[in-house]
Amino acid sequence: ILNLALSLLQMHIQRKKNPDDLELLRGKAGRTFGHLAGVYCATKGLPSTYNKDLQESWEPMLDHVKTVSDRVQIANGILSTLKLRPERMIASLNPFLLATDVADALVKIFVPFRETHHISGRVVAKSEELGIPMDQLSLEQLQAIDSRFPDNIKDVFNYEASVESRNAQGGTSRAGVLEQIEVFKGMLN
Repeated sequence: ILNLALSLLQMHIQRKKNPDDLELLRGKAGRTFGHLAGVYCATKGLPSTYNKDLQESWEPMLDHVKTVSDRVQIANGILSTLKLRPERMIASLNPFLLATDVADALVKIFVPFRETHHISGRVVAKSEELGIPMDQLSLEQLQAIDSRFPDNIKDVFNYEASVESRNAQGGTSRAGVLEQIEVFKGMLN
């Protein structure tokens, strides 16, 4: 839950809060990347000594430093007052999030991904057609979509296992996230 002071309460939509500061943080990213591109263009092809055209790099650099400094303070305010509600997060999970896991399970038994992508799409379509969550389709219904579904295909409908299976560098597994936290701590120190 975002702190009310950090949200814009829209009076015409009762009880709806907009995360304005988060939206502005995202919006400022374009500005900072634009400044970076400007500095690259101004310094492209310069010899290694000082040139007058380097003065064009100062204005965007100083604005960038101020913008990032301001945004870090805002992000700190957001994160220090943020209240997480894990039970609501879990309740909002949708089995469609696991459509890629369905495709990955087929890839593991050597079905080409170019096929598994379409098979997974047919599973989603069948779920929508029947009006039931994807993880509630029976093994028989799944195998009617494609006979290559293994008997243990229902095991892929596990959110935690899905997150943990992404264990490459920068992935969503707990180890991957903790590794990234350490990388960013090192960058901040």
